[in-house]
Amino acid sequence: MRQTHLFTKTRREAPKDEVSKNAQLLIRAGFVHKEMAGVYSYLQLGKRVLEKIEAIVRDEMDKIGGQEIRMATLHPSEPWKQTGAWDNVDVVFKIQSRTEKEYTVGQSEEEIVTPIAKEYISSYKDLPLVVYQIGQKYRDELRAKSGIMRGREFTMKDMYSFHDTQEDFDRFYALAKDAYLRVYDRIGLVAKATEASGGSFTKKLSYEFMVLTDAGEDDILYCDTCSYCVNVEVAESKENETCTRCNSGTLSRAKASEVGNIFDLGQKYTKDFDLTYQDANGEKKYPIMGCFGIGITRLMGVAVEKFADDKGLVWPESIAPFRVHLVELSSDNEEVKKEAAELYRELTEAGIEVLWDDRDARAGEKFADSDLFGIPLRIVVSEKTLAAGKFECVERASGHTSHKSISELIGHLTT
Repeated sequence: MRQTHLFTKTRREAPKDEVSKNAQLLIRAGFVHKEMAGVYSYLQLGKRVLEKIEAIVRDEMDKIGGQEIRMATLHPSEPWKQTGAWDNVDVVFKIQSRTEKEYTVGQSEEEIVTPIAKEYISSYKDLPLVVYQIGQKYRDELRAKSGIMRGREFTMKDMYSFHDTQEDFDRFYALAKDAYLRVYDRIGLVAKATEASGGSFTKKLSYEFMVLTDAGEDDILYCDTCSYCVNVEVAESKENETCTRCNSGTLSRAKASEVGNIFDLGQKYTKDFDLTYQDANGEKKYPIMGCFGIGITRLMGVAVEKFADDKGLVWPESIAPFRVHLVELSSDNEEVKKEAAELYRELTEAGIEVLWDDRDARAGEKFADSDLFGIPLRIVVSEKTLAAGKFECVERASGHTSHKSISELIGHLTT
């Protein structure tokens, strides 16, 4: 894509009403546009990042047997009243239509997915069933904060599973846990599976996946020897005590941000909607149900908080809006323009995503914008590189500079 065609412009100053790093940088770089507190529109660059995250999540959910569907966003109030959530969950938006009927916009989908599943589950042979969606969620947060990490409108992957036994749920939970950890690893994040309260969803223990970051909203204790990790709010242990799981490590306290969760819902929703199946002996039973969430927009915000530096965004290659930022410094030199156009053509034909800064702007402005965008590799085409026969290549994360020919570049970027 030519940068002269890009539907955004950078800002030199951060918005005065934003205190979080992720919102400041994403707005300055033109990735998002703030509509109001807790609500953002995602522009071309931001949308590309979200789609990369969604693709990773979708791939890993498909690998463990998830089937993607798309559920309604506008919900009738009746199923929410049937489960008790209409009066007991305080973040539910409530809407009254002109016909005086009551609705809500989905903040989760248990009240929708369970009646759907009831239409198709009748025998133990129909189990397990795993469905998921990636879509918008809405929560009536009293104080939306932390930029795109906690909003009133956000993108989430929510998956729901139905099982004939607790043992089968536990089996699938282990698969899902590994899939979640692969998602975070592919994005370059290290997450810890953390024990927490089930909250308004269930009284059972749940698991949150936490990434250590100073911008986090939760306090956790984690073992320096084993994988044990617990939210401070439900912890019986204290900082610097010996880990009760491995009995050798020491518990450390840290700020962390939740990027996913798993709830064992038991039979609450299947009983609420009288979803039953016949087991192998012909007996009527209620399936065990699980809920598995990953915050897509939250992951984007956490990645910004984790990797950004004092110059701007720094995207991991797997979710960067483009692989290469091609910066043309032509000063009206037609040979430089021609060389930049040829490099853009060859890289694009090789399947490499390129943002080409073809603007008539000073070198300092182009380099500042390039640092702000955070695209993994900057390639400079100038009179100097033209004379040398090789292009200047700067890695955004490390600052490492090298010089490569077109063939060397394509070889490096396609292996």
